[in-house]
Amino acid sequence: MKRIILLSLLCLMGLSSCKQAPSAWTNPVFEGWYADPEGFVDGETLWVFPTSSLPYGEQTFLDAFSTRDLIHWEKHPNVLDNAHVKWVWQALWAPSIVKKDGMYYLFFGGNDVHEGEVGGIGVACSPTLEGPFEDLLGRPLIQEIVNGAQPIDQFVFQDPQSGNWYMYYGGWRHCNVVRLAGDFKSLLPFEDGTYYKEITPEGYVEGPFVLYKDGKYYFMWSEGTWTREDYHVAYGVADNPFGPFRREETILQTDPAIGTGAGHHSVVQDPRTGDYLIVYHRHPLGDEDGNHRVVCIDRLRFTPDGKIEPVVMH
Repeated sequence: MKRIILLSLLCLMGLSSCKQAPSAWTNPVFEGWYADPEGFVDGETLWVFPTSSLPYGEQTFLDAFSTRDLIHWEKHPNVLDNAHVKWVWQALWAPSIVKKDGMYYLFFGGNDVHEGEVGGIGVACSPTLEGPFEDLLGRPLIQEIVNGAQPIDQFVFQDPQSGNWYMYYGGWRHCNVVRLAGDFKSLLPFEDGTYYKEITPEGYVEGPFVLYKDGKYYFMWSEGTWTREDYHVAYGVADNPFGPFRREETILQTDPAIGTGAGHHSVVQDPRTGDYLIVYHRHPLGDEDGNHRVVCIDRLRFTPDGKIEPVVMH
C-alpha cells in the first residue's frame, strides 16, 4: 500500500517516469450515425472522416470531426458532397485522407458500383481539411472490377521505405493494391509492368488498412457482414507492403456488454502521447437497424514481440 501511494505521489509531482493516461473519453466519441471512420492527425489535432451511415440514396455527403483532447469535438459538415462530384448520385462513402505538398486529398467510394456501371474510387482535393473538397478528375480513378474486387473501401498509404504512394482497396472478399502517381490522377505500373496486385488474405471481406511499425507492415481488414454481429477486424504482418499477409488473429469484435459488429477501422497515434488508437464503428446494443453505426475510439496495444493485442472496447 505504501508503494502504491508513493508511486501515485511521484506521478502527480512529475518526479517519476510513469506515463499519465490522458483524460478519459466516452464512446461513441461524437453523436450521429456514422461508420468507416478514417483517423488523420494534423499537428496537434485529430480529425475523423466517416461515412454518413444512411441508406444509399441519402448517403450523398461526408462530414468531418476534429478534436484536440478526444473529448470535445467540432463538426465540419459537408466537407464533400455530390454537388462537387457530378458522377456520384448515391453511396458516397469510406473516405481516406492524406496530405501532400500543402494540399489535402480525400479518396472516396462513389455509388455501389457493379460491372458496366459508373462509379468506383474517386479523389477530391482542398487546401484545408474543412473543405469543401473538389473533385480532382471529374470521373472515378478506378471504376473497373479487377481480380474480383469491387472498387470501394480504399486506404492510401505512403511507404516510408520507398516513398511510393500505394492504395489498398476492395470489397467482395478481394483486395488489390495499386501504385499511385504523385499527383494522384493516375496509376503507375509495378516493376513487372502490371497495375494491380491482389493481396487477399484468408478471411478478408473489406476495409483494408496498413500500419508501418518497427520495420513491419501490419495489414488489417474487416470480416463478416457489416450489418451483423459477426463483423470484426483481423490482421497479418509482413516485411514488405505486398505481403503475403498470413492471418494472425481477430483483434476487434463484438462485446455483448458493450456493442456489436465492431469493424472497418483506422489507426492513428494520439498527438499528445504517441499512443496508438483504433478508430472504428460499432452498432449500439439492442439496435437492429443495420445503418445505425457509431464511431468509437479505443487503445491499440502491442505485445513485446510485436503482436497486436485484442482491443478492449469501452
